[in-house]
Amino acid sequence: MKIARLIVLSVALVSLSCAAQAQGKSAPTDAVLYFVWPQDGTTIKGGFWCRFGLRNMGVTHAGDDFQNSGHHHLLIDVDEPLDLNEPIAQDKNHLHFGAGQTEARIELPSGKHTLQLVLGDAKHYPFNPPLVSPKITIRIK
Repeated sequence: MKIARLIVLSVALVSLSCAAQAQGKSAPTDAVLYFVWPQDGTTIKGGFWCRFGLRNMGVTHAGDDFQNSGHHHLLIDVDEPLDLNEPIAQDKNHLHFGAGQTEARIELPSGKHTLQLVLGDAKHYPFNPPLVSPKITIRIK
């Protein structure tokens, strides 16, 4: 009976350590995430195509766990910091592009908005340290 308990405990501990390793992957130090368009300070009339850039890493689908690759997340008007121990939220301010998209048509209400890109791993966790673009500000007419 003691052996069965030890086996169950061992399996549980190994499972926990694997789950912890699935988070916080590191990105190459020379990786760069950026906006191709729009640029900081751009005034836009109506909807627009937002184009994402990534250098020294690959873009892949969510769920595909390839080394040095991830998928884009667009943060709109988000001020709170990322929690590296939680997957990136998915809501109207945190858009996921898990099909490997590098551009998207975005519709925002009139006014001033901030945009920032975050690269997520296969399970939507940010890399550690996070790979983020500079935050840009745009104005919608």
